[in-house]
Amino acid sequence: MKKIVVLLFLLVISHSNFAQQHNVIFVIADDIGADYCGFYSNYTQYSPILDTIAMPNVRRLLSRGVRFKNAWSNPVCSPTRAGMMTGRYSFRTGVGNAIGGGTTSVLNTNEISIPQLLNVYSPNGISKALIGKWHLQLPSVANYSNPNIMGFNHYEGSLSGGINDYFDWQKITNGVASTNTNYATTEVVNNSISWISAQPTTKPFFLWMAFNAPHSPFHLPPAGMYSDTTLSGTAADISANPKKYYKAMVQAMDRELGRLFDYLQSSGKWANTDIVFIGDNGDDPAINQGSGSAKGSVYQKGVSVPFIISGPTVVNPNRSSDALVNTVDLFATALELFGYSNWQSQIPSNRPVDSKSLMPILLNTATAVRPWAFTEVFKDTPTSGDGKAMRNTGYKLIKFDDGTEKFFNLTTNPTETINQNLLLGTLTTTQISNYNYLCTEMTNLVGGTSFCNALGVNDVGRQINVSPNPFHNFISIKSGSGNENYKLYSNLGQLIFEGKDIENQDFSSLANGIYFLKIMDKSTSTIKLIKE
Repeated sequence: MKKIVVLLFLLVISHSNFAQQHNVIFVIADDIGADYCGFYSNYTQYSPILDTIAMPNVRRLLSRGVRFKNAWSNPVCSPTRAGMMTGRYSFRTGVGNAIGGGTTSVLNTNEISIPQLLNVYSPNGISKALIGKWHLQLPSVANYSNPNIMGFNHYEGSLSGGINDYFDWQKITNGVASTNTNYATTEVVNNSISWISAQPTTKPFFLWMAFNAPHSPFHLPPAGMYSDTTLSGTAADISANPKKYYKAMVQAMDRELGRLFDYLQSSGKWANTDIVFIGDNGDDPAINQGSGSAKGSVYQKGVSVPFIISGPTVVNPNRSSDALVNTVDLFATALELFGYSNWQSQIPSNRPVDSKSLMPILLNTATAVRPWAFTEVFKDTPTSGDGKAMRNTGYKLIKFDDGTEKFFNLTTNPTETINQNLLLGTLTTTQISNYNYLCTEMTNLVGGTSFCNALGVNDVGRQINVSPNPFHNFISIKSGSGNENYKLYSNLGQLIFEGKDIENQDFSSLANGIYFLKIMDKSTSTIKLIKE
């Protein structure tokens, strides 16, 4: 009996030590979309077939992890990082664009962050560091201590969005500035290894490790870190061949990441550490490949990023997941990886969190955690690219802030070929149902009534005859009750006419194109019209 008691005691102690030593590392690559990652498949859908970059160390994560095939970020870095840090979408935090310049909206330091909640969960029980790129406020002297203010015990890196020179840059260490001439990618890993090695062996740690690479300026990394021996590193060669240098920078990042992984293994921490690898947005437009927009846009290649979670928490590893996930989901996931399951109790009702924990997928108890994914971009001075997007498993709706709407079937048109915008053709009942679902969900999420202008079909079976179609000057309507109210919209969602007396309106001055007539009585129907 005594032997059994001792054995049980040792098992409890062993389990307790494992729990105490469980660690989490976020690895964030800057400006790398899923398309350059060879472990993401189906590149034959592009013409020409996309190029990829050798990343053997990132691939080391796959065998003990989950690869998320449908992961979205924000289109630019600051909003993605703000969403990860707070679990809240950009329209809630106000960070809708890359931070920089005197008028850019920044993240309020009063937002509730991952490290702050970890300290509530286990006061001074979890070591917390952010090493590398911050980019959540302006890099002014007054903001040097902001990472510490927001809950990190240790901060070491660059506060700005980009560094002008990877070999000569300003480094902030816990509020103190210095000039660093070590290669920035190497310095991030050096600092990470130094910090981890200084932590007590029984104290778990959370490390947010954010590379500047492969964000511009494109350059030639130190010798031995890349495979292309033809690179000269001259300004002219970099300008003429930006993609070659981008690939070299990614290879250098992967090599240094491997050095971190080797350290974790040699120090006995690999087996107890969950590692997340993501990109913060799509590729830089200078090295964009294939069709479609890149970084900065809500199209697929602006927001589709590599996303892997790997480590001891993953049940039945070496899996891929079709689940719709967003980088904002890492907020809840990080907390629950440390066992903090009731973190919602610390969230005020006036500060809603949008993050969904990915733990059910990691534990292999569920295949999805959300029915749709959402992303957005907006600037203090609005531009034509500002807008919001939402997708479900098959369809995607884009609503630009200027009123333009686009609707794609991602199953048959994963590259969002513009001339396959479904709103330019006749929608099937299935397409109408998906459109209405997405625009309703987006409206419920963001608020207001600005969505669903292009198509608001609630009663698709209603028998109303609108003629002629195509029309030239006047519109005739038959089979109506006489009590209908009408709204005529352009394909951009702009209201052209509202009222009951639409049949007496002369539309001869309207530009040729596609229009949508919304007919409202006891129910609502929408009919697509063509003006010739």
